[in-house]
Amino acid sequence: MIYPRAGGELSVRPEDRELIPIAEKVEAGERISREEAIALFETDDLLAVGSMADLVNRRLNGDRVYYVANQHINPTNVCILNKVCVFCSYGVRPVAEDAYTMSLEEVYAEADAARHSPTREFHIVGGLHPKLPLSYYTDMVRGLKERHPRVQVKALTAVEIAHLARIEGIATRDVIRELQEAGLDAMPGGGAEVFSPAVRSTIADRKLVADEWLQVHREAHELGIPTNCTLLYGHVESPADRVDHMLMLRDLQDETGGFSTFIPLAWHPDNTALGREMGAEGRRTGGIDDLKALAVGRIFLDNVPHIKTHWIMVTTKVSQIALSFGVDDLEGTVVLEKITHTAGADTPIGLDLDEIVRLIRDAGKIPVERDSLYNVVREPALS
Repeated sequence: MIYPRAGGELSVRPEDRELIPIAEKVEAGERISREEAIALFETDDLLAVGSMADLVNRRLNGDRVYYVANQHINPTNVCILNKVCVFCSYGVRPVAEDAYTMSLEEVYAEADAARHSPTREFHIVGGLHPKLPLSYYTDMVRGLKERHPRVQVKALTAVEIAHLARIEGIATRDVIRELQEAGLDAMPGGGAEVFSPAVRSTIADRKLVADEWLQVHREAHELGIPTNCTLLYGHVESPADRVDHMLMLRDLQDETGGFSTFIPLAWHPDNTALGREMGAEGRRTGGIDDLKALAVGRIFLDNVPHIKTHWIMVTTKVSQIALSFGVDDLEGTVVLEKITHTAGADTPIGLDLDEIVRLIRDAGKIPVERDSLYNVVREPALS
């Protein structure tokens, strides 16, 4: 475990008596069990759960909240799993009217917005295009690094890595190594969804299974590439499914120590096959569930340094409150978010740095600008 084993007290004591022994463990700096994490999801005592998460976070980060000046780039929305991942509205068939695939020059042109801005990270994910070779991505990473040497590249999910390995007929480790040689600095955590086989067969049949996703991240960690990890919640999963998913992440982190950040991702049902089937279009996760996902993640994943709120999915207001529920990372500027907005997100497509700093300060926290690897870039002076 990475946090100190003692120090500090809960600001809110549990009213739910079942939480008292869990709170005692948290105060003592002890690891909680699978069953205890499920109890945290099932309780109505939200403030007690938030207080536990806040205590864990303060031991790790004090009042510091990280953010990054980043730019999302999505090279293609063409995806061979567009009929399989029924929770997603982004991927389309190659012949779809709204299908697009950016040339490298188009990618570079979009990235050139960073030339006169404080951008520190390019965050690159997209669909599983049936014809784009590995060289398209290695040339992309290499070209971006040549044009923007001070900007780090965080690119390609485990699912994309495995897809490229199949196209090229090589091992996933070799795909990661070639990307690393081109200049890859880190990898995002997308594609994990929920590891439960039953849930996965419902929302993302034929996508990487848990062991395959975890193996790609294990290989990245062994090659010295830090990665994020995620959980997609708010669809057909149970509290036990969420915790079992996080348990697999915690076990791999015990083994490798390569996860930088855990990011719970709130499912958006609009324009998705699953949303239509469930009659869930227009119904998104509520603030209580969003805060629980973040707080329980902070308490349970005691070996992951950072917990990030994805403000695009849960709104800036919930994200700001989450800074008192165990969260120490407010994501970043993003610039142009496409994937969640195709599923009906009504949040901004990006935020400027001043707004992020204001959100953090208004929550009583200290803003700290970081890069992809959590190196401190600057701490804005108090105005």
